[in-house]
Amino acid sequence: METLLTIFALSYYPIKGSKMGSSCKYLALIALAIVIRPTAVIPWMPLVFSHFVQEQRKADLILHSCIPVGLVTIGTSLIIDRVFFGEWVLVQLNFLKFNVLQNFGTFYGSHPWHWYFTQGLPVILGTHLPFFIHGCVLAPKRYRIFLMAVIWTVLVYSTLSHKEFRFIYPVLPFCIFFCGYSLKHLKAWKKSAASFLLLSNLVPALYTGLIHQRGPLDVMSHIQQLCDNSYQSQAFVFFMMPCHSTPFYSHVHCPLKMRFLQCPPDLTGNESYIDEADVFYSNPLGWLNKEFYNDTLLPSHLIFFSVLEQEISSFLALRGYEKTATVFHTHIPQGRVGSHIYIYRKNTEVNHT
Repeated sequence: METLLTIFALSYYPIKGSKMGSSCKYLALIALAIVIRPTAVIPWMPLVFSHFVQEQRKADLILHSCIPVGLVTIGTSLIIDRVFFGEWVLVQLNFLKFNVLQNFGTFYGSHPWHWYFTQGLPVILGTHLPFFIHGCVLAPKRYRIFLMAVIWTVLVYSTLSHKEFRFIYPVLPFCIFFCGYSLKHLKAWKKSAASFLLLSNLVPALYTGLIHQRGPLDVMSHIQQLCDNSYQSQAFVFFMMPCHSTPFYSHVHCPLKMRFLQCPPDLTGNESYIDEADVFYSNPLGWLNKEFYNDTLLPSHLIFFSVLEQEISSFLALRGYEKTATVFHTHIPQGRVGSHIYIYRKNTEVNHT
């Protein structure tokens, strides 16, 4: 959504030397993006500053556009959060505290400072990268503000330890602008370049969208079936997988009892804190025997990646679990993530002493 609103805002941005544009409209879209995700302000800082510098009626821009738009969006955000939280909360400030000042994002992993330059930006651009570079070289000086926005955004995010590809998605519209400028000036090579970009993006898109890592969605289709019969009240599904591996109730629209391994960050600053998922994977068999010491506590269904099966095979056999489904996940298994996802169901007819 942050990226989509950036695209819409760009269509109204008053580029230097152009009569087109609408200050109020593009500022309103930016404000909405910031309310949704405060990091949206980063790529727009150089653009808004550039607009302010070149604007002849600076007072009108501030009084008739910036202040009204800012007050309306922040006010609306405060009221909505007041209704849902039951108290006055400035979510954007909490977002800043958590991710920047307290830097709790490092709990989910950290990367070297150059990661966005050496991996992040090249990966999200993919085969567009040479056209982006070519467009940056050809583009007139008045368009360099977009390149500045890209560089500025990547530099800011590089100062944070926790990095993800999705964080710099909002710079894609700026990058694609230069790609388009490159294609426009390729002349004789224009059709060949366009065909290359189409095929080089379409094939990976089909593979990653329809085949690669499709397991979590296919698994939820199996779980949904538990909602359709009288077994629902007795069912208990336990996902023994890395955090955030599968959807949850967004794909199971019934009051089915489910549980997954959790990994919330520790907000107390305890350096020795280990989340539930890491504790589980340090000794899966021991954790299961301790957690489900009584047969009455056992889940009716266990769901886990194939790499875990051998390690907990004795628990599965002793507690009477049988494999009922094998779901493909990926051709490139890594670490805790296996090539397939297994669904095991407890055989209620098995008795234990």
